[in-house]
Amino acid sequence: MPHNEILICGAGIAGPALAYWLREGGFAVTIVERAPAPRPGGQTVDLRGAGRTVIERMGLMGRARAESVDQRGLALVDACGRITARLPADSFGGEGIVSEIEILRGDLARLLYEASLPGTEYLFDDTITAMEQGADGVTVTFEKAAPRRFGLVVGADGPHSVVRTLAFGPEREFVRPLDLYTAWFTAADDLDLDGWYLMHNAPGGLVASARPGRLPGEIKAGLSFRSPPLAYDRRDITAQQDLLARRFARVGWETPRLLRAMRTAPDFFLDSMGQVRLDRWSRGRVALLGDAGYCATPLTGLGTSLALVGAYVLAGELATAGGDHRVAFRRYDEVMRPYVNQAQRLPPGGASGYAPSGRLGIRLRDLSMRQMTRWPMRDLLAAQFAKAGDIALPAYGTAARLHGRLPGFGS
Repeated sequence: MPHNEILICGAGIAGPALAYWLREGGFAVTIVERAPAPRPGGQTVDLRGAGRTVIERMGLMGRARAESVDQRGLALVDACGRITARLPADSFGGEGIVSEIEILRGDLARLLYEASLPGTEYLFDDTITAMEQGADGVTVTFEKAAPRRFGLVVGADGPHSVVRTLAFGPEREFVRPLDLYTAWFTAADDLDLDGWYLMHNAPGGLVASARPGRLPGEIKAGLSFRSPPLAYDRRDITAQQDLLARRFARVGWETPRLLRAMRTAPDFFLDSMGQVRLDRWSRGRVALLGDAGYCATPLTGLGTSLALVGAYVLAGELATAGGDHRVAFRRYDEVMRPYVNQAQRLPPGGASGYAPSGRLGIRLRDLSMRQMTRWPMRDLLAAQFAKAGDIALPAYGTAARLHGRLPGFGS
């Protein structure tokens, strides 16, 4: 069995990005994905800092910009729809809470999927059920496909990673809950957003939001609430929607309209927010990438950058080490660890800053946001946002040859 055969679990952002760079480095790549095809739609994700540079090195920036969502910025609204604070998208050099380039997760995933072809084998509608490591490889058992043996396995399958559970242990040992839940879904464009990402806070740690979509006639909605860990069936969508309907029953603004739209949304998704933290991202011939290894949560705005940069570094180190996973995984950790630690720093207040419990907390948060756009706070925050999203990295062999005009991420 060739040592350069690598299995990736997960065809979201991190997996196809890693496949692209591994293919450029001469590796044979297979990706297994639970969904029957690349997942379309979804909410917007940020392209910022070093993640943006990875997209540039892949030659995808033009397409990413063409498919980005046009948003004027973030605006907070009260129960009557009056704007109480604004943060324009260009407030901090395009690196703020709403970045200069925001793209639907499904659109970015599709760009990365197409970039990984040809040369990447995809196994859709399947997943890993068992792994057995040996001295020269990993025997992988799939839910549907016949067992196969690979040189390495990479888990790029999100915060609820199957690979992490099989190779490292139960999820509860590595996920730090923020006591915050969020539902995302697509709704009809019958709200007057005027290009803004509108967000309404209500007492009890409740947040309702709506932002422009890319396609005509649709918006992207969100409903968040703070709560200690809840036990719920991830497959019972109706029960999840009932839970949200009860929580948001007395919330103003456009929340009743969003609750009605939620019932018929084709892409409704509810999940808890938590950060994934491990002392090491590899065990033997298995490694973790992106949210599976170091989820930062959407509160930081850096999850996509972590996935893209992590894919670039892991592939680069494997190529540099000639496929020696022991050397490559060690270097992957050394290069990425400071960046991950920096990116996982939550904004002031964390979940309580995003979803204050009381009216006073909401008013103070609104006041704080208004101050953010004023000098000198504006310039200070611009520097902090830029630093959080950037990292100085070497240009690995393949990238250096193909994109020599970009000597390093920090340039």
